[in-house]
Amino acid sequence: MNLLLDTHIFLWLNEQPEKLSANILSHCEDRNNRLFLSHVSPWEIQIKHQLGKLMLDEPLQAMIETQQQDNDLQLLPIKLVHIYALAHLPQHHRDPFDRLLIAQASVEEMSLVTVDGRMIDYPIKLVS
Repeated sequence: MNLLLDTHIFLWLNEQPEKLSANILSHCEDRNNRLFLSHVSPWEIQIKHQLGKLMLDEPLQAMIETQQQDNDLQLLPIKLVHIYALAHLPQHHRDPFDRLLIAQASVEEMSLVTVDGRMIDYPIKLVS
């Protein structure tokens, strides 16, 4: 299964894996699943870090490289088709980063790994 990690899941996987549910952790550790991180997540992390809203234990680049080595994390670029898909999403969720993740999960037919309860209103597969 292809799993698209929500930003907070990526951060917890790196810095606080004890915050992950047993279900999420087992999905992330299952070598039959492929883990993906959207380019929107490093963008969101960098913005929040620079604004002082998010503290990081290590540089963002090191976090991504560690997950690429340890868990074969793949990066998912933002494509125009993802942006166009935003036009078809209902306005259940206003966060632009999350809306783009939802659009990517839908277009790429991936399961979104999240604990954000607002995502259940969208027609995408969730792992929570």
